[in-house]
Amino acid sequence: MDDQRIDPPVAGEFVSETFDYDGGRQVTVYVPPDPPAAVVFAGDGRLIARWGARLEAADVPATMIVGVHRAADETTRLHEYSPSFDPDRFAAHERFFVDEVHRWTSTRFGPALPAERTAVFGVSAGAELALALGLRHPDRYGAIFCASPGAGYQPPAALPRSLPRAYLVAGTQEPFFLENATRWATALREAGADTVMSERAGSHGDAFWQEEFPLMVAWAFGRPGSSRSSPGSAPGSR
Repeated sequence: MDDQRIDPPVAGEFVSETFDYDGGRQVTVYVPPDPPAAVVFAGDGRLIARWGARLEAADVPATMIVGVHRAADETTRLHEYSPSFDPDRFAAHERFFVDEVHRWTSTRFGPALPAERTAVFGVSAGAELALALGLRHPDRYGAIFCASPGAGYQPPAALPRSLPRAYLVAGTQEPFFLENATRWATALREAGADTVMSERAGSHGDAFWQEEFPLMVAWAFGRPGSSRSSPGSAPGSR
């Protein structure tokens, strides 16, 4: 899933910190050149923090990306990202992600933004993490950005009463992940959540994840000098 392409130069900066969690886990933050008006917390952070270049090239508010790096072992990553496999491992990572990383971000970069200016984002298994954390912590995350989710974590029989807004995307050439995303979009809509489901031409790991990211940010947080986009206004949504 790692993107090996050379990234364009950025006007912002990247800040990395190593935490004690799991014997030493890194967090990489993209800090925009202007004071951030929004913040996105993400798993697979070594990959996603670099997408700040995409935001700089788009008409979106200055947005900080706080990228928590993945575990080196894929099984551990899956257990940390989905509550269905190893609840204890998931809970430990959840405390690290939601509590410790949030505290550090607020201390290092300034006061925490309110939930309506904060999103949690993930791709593939990381999209399951975004869904799980968003549903568990709507007081922290006002929006969930979910790209091509796996099937390890599926909608529970009863969703919480308080739900973040949600933007899901999947590719037409990844039917397994498209089905998962559609299942979640249906469940969230039926529970009353403000939800966008975007179906794109593309396969798993395709560049459309990066292309969709600025659209997610614009949908959730608006554009500079204007109110946020209307629900469901993302191109290609349904």
